[in-house]
Amino acid sequence: MLKPWPAEAIWEQVYPLLHDFTVEVLPEIDSSNSELMRRARAGRHEPTLLVAERQTAGRGRMGRVWQSQPGDSLTFSISLPLAPKNWSGLSLAVGLSLAESLHPDVGLKWPNDLWFQDRKLGGILVEAASMGGRSQVVVGVGLNIRPRPAEGLSTAPAALTELLPELTASDGLACVALPLIQTLLAFESQGFAPLQSRFAARDVLQGRRVHTSDGQQGVALGVGPGGALRLQTELGVVDISSAEISVRPLA
Repeated sequence: MLKPWPAEAIWEQVYPLLHDFTVEVLPEIDSSNSELMRRARAGRHEPTLLVAERQTAGRGRMGRVWQSQPGDSLTFSISLPLAPKNWSGLSLAVGLSLAESLHPDVGLKWPNDLWFQDRKLGGILVEAASMGGRSQVVVGVGLNIRPRPAEGLSTAPAALTELLPELTASDGLACVALPLIQTLLAFESQGFAPLQSRFAARDVLQGRRVHTSDGQQGVALGVGPGGALRLQTELGVVDISSAEISVRPLA
């Protein structure tokens, strides 16, 4: 039996910050991000935390599929009216908030993956909608609670129960929800720069040789104040800012 979701407790925590905030838990949906993007495009701008116990068409970055079953994963999305001066580094800020809320050994792989022992622990998908002059951001999070099948993957995914054996999806949500919303609200006015040094402390790529999906190789030098990955190549230092480029450590 699944542990009850802490919807009321999270609402009480967030209400002082966002008076029109709502928390919803759905037993099944195609994608929590897709649902909140549909609402945003329809003109619904209320701050919302939407938890999906099971996703039938969950989406990751670059169109990757993220499937989830009740209890095995924590999948949720947050929709907020947000208008930062600079969107750069938002997914890094989200990842940092999650990692710091969960465990000291959770690392961050640019631009939006949580890692443990060089294996993916979770992912982030940030999308934005603009309607009628209003900007809405939808932040989707998928975290592996229990070990997931490794079929079709070069490396088996990591799971939070490797670090926190008693953790449930409900526990995970209770840990991360309020700090994540606080981070998003702070990002709107401050951007990524104040978080740069904290991200560096968990950066799993810094100092390692990496290759990118667009054919570059070099040594990762960390991230800049705007969230770009700095890469030392044979031709000099290159800043990579496109979230459509994936980066992997060289064996």
